Amino acid sequence: MWGDEQFIVSKPGISMNRPPNQGSTVILYIFGISLGIGLLLAAIVVFLRAIGTISEVSSLIIWSIILFSIGVGILTGLSMRR
Repeated sequence: MWGDEQFIVSKPGISMNRPPNQGSTVILYIFGISLGIGLLLAAIVVFLRAIGTISEVSSLIIWSIILFSIGVGILTGLSMRR
């Protein structure tokens, strides 16, 4: 039980301290922002339905939330890259 720890050994020639690829960092940042904005807008729509402000959500609203969140994520990711 105790003392059975396994250690990760890196391969020779591969540095574990190198910075991540900037392209993949931007893609992950865009994905994260898009997902966050999309979840926030979806929560607002669910809240408005719960209190009775809106009675029905059309598929057009759902697609606009998805496209808006992707657009905000892309613009934020591009501005982060500068």
